[in-house]
Amino acid sequence: MEQPFSSSKVTVEYFDPHDVYKLLSPGLIPRLPLRDLHWQSHAGPVRSINTLHVELVPADQAGTVDRSSVLSPTPDSKAPGHGHGDSSASRDDGFSTAPVGGGAGRGSTSDNPGPLGAVRHSGPVVAKERRHQIPGLRRTPYLKILFVRCDDNDAYKSTTRSEIREWIKANTPSSTPGKAATNAENHDAYEWLIVHVVIPNTVAATQPRSSGSKATDSSSEKTSALKWRTGSSTLLEKLRNDFNGTGKGAVDRVRQIRIGINDVPYDLLPRVVPAVPTGYHETEQDSENAWQDLIGKIKELILSSFDTRVTQYEEDIKDKDAQRGLPGWNFCTFFILKEGLARGFESVGLVEDALVGYDELSIGLDAIIKEQAISGSAEAHGGALLDYTEELKILAEQAASQIFSGNMEFEDEETVDLQAGKRVKNNDPFGAIPISSTKKPYRELILANNISLFDFRCYIFSRQVALLLRLGNAWSTREELLAKLKEQQDMAPRGVAPRAPPPKQASDESENLSQLAEICRRTLEFVPAVSMLIRKDILAALGLGKGGVGAGDDFQKIDPVLAEVIDNIVASFAFSVAQQILAQTSTKSLQIPAPMLATSADSEQKSAIPEPKTMMHPARTSSIPLRQSIQRPPPSPTSFPGPGRKDSVAEEYGMAQFLKTGLEELAARRAELYTLSRNVLEECGKRRGWTNGWAAVPIVESSVSDMQEISLDDEPSSEVKPSEDVSLQASVSGVGNELLRTALDNKDDFYRLYETLTDKAMRHYSVAKYDHSVQATKADLAVLKFHLAEYKEAEYYFYHTIPFFGGCSWSLLELSMLVMYAKCLKELGRQEDYVTKALRQLLTKAAAAERDRLQQKSMIRIGNGSATQYPEKSAISGFLADMLTVSTTLEKEVKIPLTSFFGEIELDGPPTYDDDQDSFSLTLKLRSLLVDEFDAESVSLRISSPGFGGNKEIWVQANKGPVTIKPGRNKVQLQSNMLMPGNYEVDQIRIKSSNVLLHFERELGQVVDKPFPVLQNPVVTLYQRTSSLDVRLSSSKDIRLDSNNMLEVEVMTGWNDITSAEVKIKSATGGLRLLMGDAVIPDESAAGGKPKKAEGGTFTFGSIAKQSSVKIRFPFKMEQDVLHVAVKVEVTYSTEKGTFTFFKTSSVSIALALGVNVQDVFKHKALFSRFTVSTASPSPLRLYKSELIASDLFESHYGIPPSDPVAIFPKQPASLLYKITKKPGVTIGPATKKTLYLKLWYSVLQDEIEDLLDKTLTKDLADTPLREYSKLIVYKVLAWSQKRLTAYELEKCTLLGELSTAFLSDINWATQFPGIGPTSSSSLKGEDSKQIAAQLASFLQSWLVTNPVLHLSVPDDETTSSSLISTILIPVDIPSITIVHTTDIVFQRPPYPVTSTSSLPPSTSSPSVSYEEGHPTHIINQLLPATLRLKWTRTWDTSYPPSPQRSEDLEFSYEINAPPDTWLVGGRRKGHFVIPATSPSSAENEQSTAQTEADIPLLLIPLREGFLPYPTVEIKGVKSSTANGNGHNTPVEGGSAGGGSAGHGHGHCETDNRNLGEVVQVISDRARVTLSLDASGPAGGPLVLECERVGLEGGGGGGGGVVA
Repeated sequence: MEQPFSSSKVTVEYFDPHDVYKLLSPGLIPRLPLRDLHWQSHAGPVRSINTLHVELVPADQAGTVDRSSVLSPTPDSKAPGHGHGDSSASRDDGFSTAPVGGGAGRGSTSDNPGPLGAVRHSGPVVAKERRHQIPGLRRTPYLKILFVRCDDNDAYKSTTRSEIREWIKANTPSSTPGKAATNAENHDAYEWLIVHVVIPNTVAATQPRSSGSKATDSSSEKTSALKWRTGSSTLLEKLRNDFNGTGKGAVDRVRQIRIGINDVPYDLLPRVVPAVPTGYHETEQDSENAWQDLIGKIKELILSSFDTRVTQYEEDIKDKDAQRGLPGWNFCTFFILKEGLARGFESVGLVEDALVGYDELSIGLDAIIKEQAISGSAEAHGGALLDYTEELKILAEQAASQIFSGNMEFEDEETVDLQAGKRVKNNDPFGAIPISSTKKPYRELILANNISLFDFRCYIFSRQVALLLRLGNAWSTREELLAKLKEQQDMAPRGVAPRAPPPKQASDESENLSQLAEICRRTLEFVPAVSMLIRKDILAALGLGKGGVGAGDDFQKIDPVLAEVIDNIVASFAFSVAQQILAQTSTKSLQIPAPMLATSADSEQKSAIPEPKTMMHPARTSSIPLRQSIQRPPPSPTSFPGPGRKDSVAEEYGMAQFLKTGLEELAARRAELYTLSRNVLEECGKRRGWTNGWAAVPIVESSVSDMQEISLDDEPSSEVKPSEDVSLQASVSGVGNELLRTALDNKDDFYRLYETLTDKAMRHYSVAKYDHSVQATKADLAVLKFHLAEYKEAEYYFYHTIPFFGGCSWSLLELSMLVMYAKCLKELGRQEDYVTKALRQLLTKAAAAERDRLQQKSMIRIGNGSATQYPEKSAISGFLADMLTVSTTLEKEVKIPLTSFFGEIELDGPPTYDDDQDSFSLTLKLRSLLVDEFDAESVSLRISSPGFGGNKEIWVQANKGPVTIKPGRNKVQLQSNMLMPGNYEVDQIRIKSSNVLLHFERELGQVVDKPFPVLQNPVVTLYQRTSSLDVRLSSSKDIRLDSNNMLEVEVMTGWNDITSAEVKIKSATGGLRLLMGDAVIPDESAAGGKPKKAEGGTFTFGSIAKQSSVKIRFPFKMEQDVLHVAVKVEVTYSTEKGTFTFFKTSSVSIALALGVNVQDVFKHKALFSRFTVSTASPSPLRLYKSELIASDLFESHYGIPPSDPVAIFPKQPASLLYKITKKPGVTIGPATKKTLYLKLWYSVLQDEIEDLLDKTLTKDLADTPLREYSKLIVYKVLAWSQKRLTAYELEKCTLLGELSTAFLSDINWATQFPGIGPTSSSSLKGEDSKQIAAQLASFLQSWLVTNPVLHLSVPDDETTSSSLISTILIPVDIPSITIVHTTDIVFQRPPYPVTSTSSLPPSTSSPSVSYEEGHPTHIINQLLPATLRLKWTRTWDTSYPPSPQRSEDLEFSYEINAPPDTWLVGGRRKGHFVIPATSPSSAENEQSTAQTEADIPLLLIPLREGFLPYPTVEIKGVKSSTANGNGHNTPVEGGSAGGGSAGHGHGHCETDNRNLGEVVQVISDRARVTLSLDASGPAGGPLVLECERVGLEGGGGGGGGVVA
């Protein structure tokens, strides 16, 4: 299992008889600590030890080293036995082998050293430590290393080998043959290792490591070819052969390290070089491999020793645990045994396994205590612990004696020294670090069963904290080890050019913040539990309670002095523990934000409080001496920092700008420790009368729930509390913590420390993202500042805290804080914030609480749950008046939502209309949630409608002075003199008092949620009463297409006797321009004299009588084609009852109801025009009469007009034929009017039906209580008639002359009149809108039953046509035609018409029939002579000035065309003719004469039988030769009988073909045929026996005859 950076270590004991360690250490120390060790656990996976620190202890100091320390200092190199004599260097001649480090080489004059098994030192001889019978109490080395110097083979054989054997015999228990290791030896199992140190310039340095090595194999120099002599072995091989053993599992315990020549100081380097060189040279790689081999062997042997120890410990623990139920089993002995295993894990870096062991021991202790408490016998269950702690007893007695100036006798009658208090006054009995495993000899006390439960728990917790600090890689454990390593490295000597690697710099491994957070969490559980133990312990020590494990909570009544002492001791201990843990878990990785304390001039001292670990946490001490450069100097904790003190730790925190795992958890746990410290301080302050301000917080909670039922018959309690001296409450006896004692000296220091702890807890909570805790601590600071009258700082905290509590449903707390916040703002003179932020929020929250109370009251409560607390009204009373008063001093209006102060806002029923005036009223119901009443200067309500023509808005407001709004339900009567019919929604409500505006706004069409208590039904329907003022918009009945049309606005006064009026007319359609400059008022007398017409469509009238009307007509223009236009009319009028305003936006159709098409036929002397009149809508029309009005040049003629109006249907138009002739003798001039006008009188059937329904319903409602609703009913009925009357229904109505009302019978009329209100004095007053709508629906249903059919009367043009019959005047222009040609084909001898003679006998002669009674009849193939007559006229050329064609001769061509299978035309089929010019000043040559007409003979032969049309004649204009330029005349395309253009210079010409529509009957020349029906004819067909020809007089064939 991967382990983080650990501060664990193992002890390695070395023997250095030849004083070579100082030469070896420069290469060994930098390679420590050991890294990447792997141990196979017996009950789990492989454990990985990343770093294992090794404590190298010389054998002569192994018995004197302090085993309780973490690291021990390295002995001084100049100590006796480890230094080197100066004389040796001075007397060195350079030939003899110099002694190295106090050891004697060969040739030395010094005494020979004793055996290697003896420890050589110059100090007193220390006896060997006696092994304790209980494992785990003694720390022994895991490895013993013997450093041996042997320069050649002779020295090895003579002395070195025997010395090594003696050392092995003395220091290895298993060296005795056949002797197995005991359990006690396995507990302290260790391995041993021999390290041969080779010095340069010796024989051993020239030997290879093995006899088979070559010089070229270990050196880069290839010039040497010498080999080691055969037959001899090296010193390393001899050592391995002698001491490694020969068995199969023998362990290699010999390693060799060669010291480089540059690694040995010059004065210690041997001067004699061997005479016979071998050529072997040690490379750097060989040296590094040797070092790696040595380090690997050390790791292997240490893990082997550790495995042996763990195995033995686990077996012993298993055996001891199995004996738990036996008599005499002792938990303390078991604890020491199992702790030994835990310490073993800790020593090799398996700190987590060690922590698990201590956790199991802690649980075991709890189980033992519980068993002893149940059984009541301690001896039978694990052994008894002490009933109390002696130190706590002494501390309590001394603290109590400080309170009284005299002796105090206790149960043991021991006299207490009253002067002892002076000695302990400045001495914290718990020390700077109250939780420490070295504070007492806890292990010896546990082993002797001489420990109390308090000490036992403190020891276990201290060990757990120490292990967690190592797991967390805390800066203390890391820096202590680094300091020791640096000390060891500095003590190693350095050569001239050392080859040893430089010391490895410790990697900057960061802390494990999750483990540090675990320390804080366990502390939060430990402090409350151990605080109770302290109380029980002291009481048991003073004989006032049952002590030990069976101590309960039932103590006899104790003296108040003792109670004060116990509280002080507990508070001091808890505070000290919390401060210690806060200091031990501090880390640079925890970035704490800047202090949030206010920085004002008077609070500068309080804002400059440094981080806790430098201010209030004493410096941590350790049993290991640290260098002054490493240890952090602790500042004085006895006083608060003064102004200007720099927060040095804040700079360190500023370096950690990254987020690490466990950071938030650590911040949260540290914040809880700060809170714990603050709570301890708070409890101490309460006993001195110093509160944190919460006791003085304004109480807004109802006091009803706090009342308790008491009996009036009970006597008052005779118990009187003992009087407590004031000095007792102010005593600090028993408080050993200097910081806590300083804070309790005076009130100022108390509040400063309280504020500091709270602020630091808040900042830690903010890092942990504990929003609720952050806000809670802010609230504490706010209340504290308020209590201290520091209103500016209190306002800051209240401002940021109140919204949080408001959102978390802490309504009562929020109200209390708002009361304080308001006072802060008032004291600071911030009037605007006082009103807008404090009082507004306070009253809003109080109203919200009242709303919730009303809702809860209306709900059915199930069960006996506690009732919700609500604020007391008296606590909130008065703030509303204060807000209204202060608001008058503000410049801006204070706007507050109406729903914040009011609920259940509704309209009380539909609008109520006033009699004889055009006004209405609304009743607004609202419940005031405020506790005070107030006078509203104005209450108004706005209703709006996004209707046609733009938004319509009406303000309804109270007009009877100030309105008093009382708490609870209120009704306010609102009235408006403005009326606009339509459906509205309430979108604004405003209540204004002083400078405070309560407003409510909503969007039009917004869906109203049912739970929302405001305006469940915001719809308001306003209708127009029959007798009220009305405005009607209509288009003009007389339409002229050659000028702007007119619109007409009619203002009907109704029952209003108007004294003055102003009418404003505006366009409500885009592109509509009203030409108000041309507006006219037809009847000015009805308008009270001549009105004043202003710009912009405003008309001002004088007095207008009631039941009269005024009409205003004005033209308009449209920028685009639309079918309907809308006009907005605003009428402001005054009567004796006040001034009223009426708005109405009306729409009217401007589309033409009919369409007219004209077709002109030009004749020689007259023009025939046919006008086709059709309807432009699905509704039929009635055409009453028509007239074509003559002009100066033309006159019209019409036949007999119809006696009845003509019905025009969409598919059946009407035709009007007019004959137009030119007036004789009229000279065309510039002022001559040539345009005729067609005037039509018509009516639209849809308008007739609507007029019929209007008059019928109004008449039937006139004598009923519903008469004032007639306009509303008519409006609804007409709207449905427009939707439901189809084209078929309209045609049927036109033909039958009656209207069936069946199309209105299936409508649910009850739903068509929502929100209808009554008038103030009508018989319907008091009925709601549904009842009125039901009566209206009942009337319509009965009316439909009574009137199933309504008869349509044809309007009389002379009487009733004014409202229904409209006229339209259409200009008719006569086109100017240059020439009108007339062509006529006439047979020379008109044949006599004949009839069929087939029925006549053969002797009967042909009948004589006149020509006019039939049509020409000819025989097929008969030659028919005919004449083409061409005439022309210029009469229709009416252009002015005269066209140039009148003064020119015009040449035309004609061409006769006939189908080739119908006629064979002979004669001059094509030709030209010329029309002479006409004098412009006279009418000469305007028409053709006999001289200018042309008669062209033709011969026509019919080619088939039947009715054959005449051949057609086409006339075209011909260009003159000068115009053509080629000397020939060219016909002009386009001049035809159809009246096309005759080309350039000819103008527009028309041709009147008189033969158009005439036919000629062509028959066969056979009158009778006789046939034979047999097959005697040719080819077997019938045989014609006889054929009789037709006999026509004058015919080419003569009379009849028979052909055989």
